[in-house]
Amino acid sequence: MGNYVSLPDQHSSLEDLHMSNGLTSVFLEMLVLSGSLMAVSNREKEFIIWLAQRDQSIVGIGTVGFSLEEMPWLIHDFNRMKLFMLKTIEGAINKTKWEVLDYEPNEEMVVRCLHHFKELIKAFSVDHVLESHYWEWSELDDNDPIPAIPEGHPMCPTHSIYLSCHGCLICNSM
Repeated sequence: MGNYVSLPDQHSSLEDLHMSNGLTSVFLEMLVLSGSLMAVSNREKEFIIWLAQRDQSIVGIGTVGFSLEEMPWLIHDFNRMKLFMLKTIEGAINKTKWEVLDYEPNEEMVVRCLHHFKELIKAFSVDHVLESHYWEWSELDDNDPIPAIPEGHPMCPTHSIYLSCHGCLICNSM
């Protein structure tokens, strides 16, 4: 089964990034570790929280793949957020905070996926932004007891990563 990360359908110059379920979990943990250290603005924190919500231990194995336009992009800060994502990926490639993990990631496999993701992000353009994805995701829903973006952007005291509405991505996988 596994998961994928892709560009929008109309933009097919690069192959989708396909990963096994286990590799997907490691890939997301690396991005969330790096991004949690780098995020300063609320928007940067939101991007990391969005990634942390792709928690297979909560939402189901093989269900967290996405197309880049589903991420919380907004047109007005697209370039800034794209740069933030590229820095986050570079931090993950450079093993930012890997030491907090209780396992040794397969460096070759995860770095290959991070490089592929970096190329997908580079190829993604503002023309493909669908702001409706952000508004739908960030909107408070009376039926949800916990908001998608936790108020105050709390962090896990153990792993120092931003918590999603599902809690800590790393604690949940232990």
